Amino acid sequence: MRIGIDLGGTKIEGIVLDDAGKERARLRVATPQGSYEATVRAVAAVARELEAKLGARCPVGVGHPGAISPATGLIKNANSTELNGHPLDRDLKRALERDEVRLSNDANCFAVSEAADGAGRGWPVVFGVILGTGVGGGIVIEGRPLVGAQAIAGEWGHNALPLPRDDERPGPLCYCGRRGCVETWLSGPAFQAQFAKRSGRRLSATEIAEAAETGDREAAECLELYCDRLARALASVVNVIDPHVIVLGGGLSKMKPLYRRVPELWRGYVFSEPDGIATRLLPPLHGDSSGVRGAAWLWPA
Repeated sequence: MRIGIDLGGTKIEGIVLDDAGKERARLRVATPQGSYEATVRAVAAVARELEAKLGARCPVGVGHPGAISPATGLIKNANSTELNGHPLDRDLKRALERDEVRLSNDANCFAVSEAADGAGRGWPVVFGVILGTGVGGGIVIEGRPLVGAQAIAGEWGHNALPLPRDDERPGPLCYCGRRGCVETWLSGPAFQAQFAKRSGRRLSATEIAEAAETGDREAAECLELYCDRLARALASVVNVIDPHVIVLGGGLSKMKPLYRRVPELWRGYVFSEPDGIATRLLPPLHGDSSGVRGAAWLWPA
């Protein structure tokens, strides 16, 4: 059996899978805010509690935001900025008192999970998208994640929003120091802030989508603009890697209108004949569990 842990911006989720991929135990806790040391302790505590439930010591895999720099061995590019500049793999090994803990980017874990036995199963090129507290991505080719020279393959969230309109320039300031990153437009907090600015109301992303479907004009206008921005951003990915399947993950993947409207809109942006775009946009088969399952499968059977 193996433990997978998904370290997110708001939650830490742990799961135990057996050799057949069957879930044996699960645990979810809130992510400590603003403290790297508290986050390490929380991840270790989740692993230990799962082991206590099983009465056995298990290998641990962790999906985390950002990447481990090949140059320094430290976390970089994490939207949970308290992780950046720290040796997360070494500190987790120390906290869990073991020789190895396997780590990978959270979007890569998600993409591998969905490509292996999820919505992208059987397709040669799968792009896994995280739309949540941050915006990330992972590329899987013939079942293997693409990592790249800088360990940043798939990080479309820190490209600039394509084809910006006049009122989208220069764009919001991103934590990375640049303006107009895809993440500043398409993350959950960004979408909710856009709706609050327009309407004066504070709703979650899924509540906005639900309101739009019931005829709320302000919600519908915000959702349509979100879909267009997502279509522009994903079209740039299609133009570069031409995936067979794009699987959405993260909290915003629950917004059902995305799966109909975005493919309609990206027909105007993809560099191909509009009626011949074969890339499919799909929800995750494993839902919120896909990232944590991918973390567990960092230790193959």
